Amino acid sequence: MDYLLQVKIGALVGLLLLTLLFGFIPARVKWFRDTNGTEAHRIVLSLISCFAGGVFLAACLLDIIPDYLSDISAELDAQKLETSFPLPEFIMAAGFFTVLILEKMVLSFRQMRGSHGERAPLLSENGHSHSGAVTTPDLESSGHHVHVDFQAHSPFRSFMLFLSLSLHSVFEGLAIGLQSTDSKVLEICIAILVHKSIIVFSLSVKLVQSAVRPLWIAAYIGVFALMSPLGIAIGISVMEAQLAAGALIQAVLEGLAAGTFIYITFMEILPHELNSAGNQVLKVLFILLGFTIMAALTFLG
Repeated sequence: MDYLLQVKIGALVGLLLLTLLFGFIPARVKWFRDTNGTEAHRIVLSLISCFAGGVFLAACLLDIIPDYLSDISAELDAQKLETSFPLPEFIMAAGFFTVLILEKMVLSFRQMRGSHGERAPLLSENGHSHSGAVTTPDLESSGHHVHVDFQAHSPFRSFMLFLSLSLHSVFEGLAIGLQSTDSKVLEICIAILVHKSIIVFSLSVKLVQSAVRPLWIAAYIGVFALMSPLGIAIGISVMEAQLAAGALIQAVLEGLAAGTFIYITFMEILPHELNSAGNQVLKVLFILLGFTIMAALTFLG
């Protein structure tokens, strides 16, 4: 086994263990799961959720979309495919509408079955929905407005968030596995380690707030932790087999993942926090904090 392969395997194990560590902190610490705490407890959880929203916003605008546009442009040039139609943007739109259609189909199915859990409005306002109907008692506590509406985070949307992040993690791992020098492997691996630690922590917070069962949260985090190592393993296999095909398919999948991520970020995470009453300026500051940290990490490479 040559030194380069050893470095890649070390990166694979390191990514797996660190992702599991940071992912299970919100999932295992009771404080993050307590929905019946004090008003201060809910405010803190809301601010953490805003921080996570800033992280996802930065990941969407500064990481996932630029990576995809760069990859698809390079591959279209390599394939000598020239068209005036904005194909890269169309692929992202296809990912966006795929999630939108799937979610509405699921909600319609649950509506026909008479389930009200997924039909509750995403945003409650002082104990009332936008239509004026009183919300269920479990979203209230002693008459106070709930700043973190745990039921507003749809489990389906959290699953789609998990799916899009997992797909992107595979491509991140693939970038490590396809490198030809050990220095480049270490450079990319360190950047992904820092980046993914914040991402998986934020993802775990969103899963906890979506009222997903603990067993499923553990399964989500476990599978998500395996995605980057899986990408590294695929990259190593491609390098060992000297395969050149499949780059265009990879770029298309990146675009679908980017469109999915756009939907989750702008239709679920940010609206839920920004449209709920209370601490508006502080919420924006925490969103900006999450965005700034991710932007700084991106700037530093």
